[in-house]
Amino acid sequence: MSSWQHTDIIIAPSLLAADFSRIQEETQRAINSGGDWIHLDVMDGHFVDNISFGPAIIKAIDDVNDAFLDVHLMISRPDHYLDRFLDAGSDMITVHIEAEHDVSTTLKRIKDAGRQAGIALNPATPMSEVEPYLDQIDMLLCMTVVPGFGGQSFMQEVMPKVEQAAAWRNERGLAYHIQVDGGIDQETAPSAIQAGANVLVAGSSTFKAADMAAAIQVIRSSSPE
Repeated sequence: MSSWQHTDIIIAPSLLAADFSRIQEETQRAINSGGDWIHLDVMDGHFVDNISFGPAIIKAIDDVNDAFLDVHLMISRPDHYLDRFLDAGSDMITVHIEAEHDVSTTLKRIKDAGRQAGIALNPATPMSEVEPYLDQIDMLLCMTVVPGFGGQSFMQEVMPKVEQAAAWRNERGLAYHIQVDGGIDQETAPSAIQAGANVLVAGSSTFKAADMAAAIQVIRSSSPE
């Protein structure tokens, strides 16, 4: 179980931006550079128009380090594949509200397995869709790009959703993390943090930086002007 609180700023380098021919070294580089979690984007080519990797890669990463594995399932049937991702060593599993599954049941299965559970919503999905599940989650992920491919531009128009998530958390005495994923770098992180996000997924801006440790530190210390 993660010891991080929703008041902590957590940097989760996204392995999607790593050099896949050196995946073990890249994972270790992210950890050594100050990454708190490793973010793993699982795409099935159906829910999103891209295919990334599955449980075998997650297990391989889990076998060679003890990093907190933040697994984001961008797949149509997270319920069908869930046990495979639990067995692979996922620490947090985030499922999409838009996917084809009974959301409450999926979240309960994740929690019953002793892992943390998250819900993600796409930029076009209204916040009302996730509101019924807030007391069942450890994290709410507000996508700041249309999911499927790395390297996209940050969508500032998603920030009101982050603000709403933070307001609901405070009003209801909850403690879920608020994650943003897509286009996060030193320029966009301050806006996300100001809105209430505390888990920042950063792919290109970390793995492709000249100095990954410096890039992570800049994003972590971002503060609104």
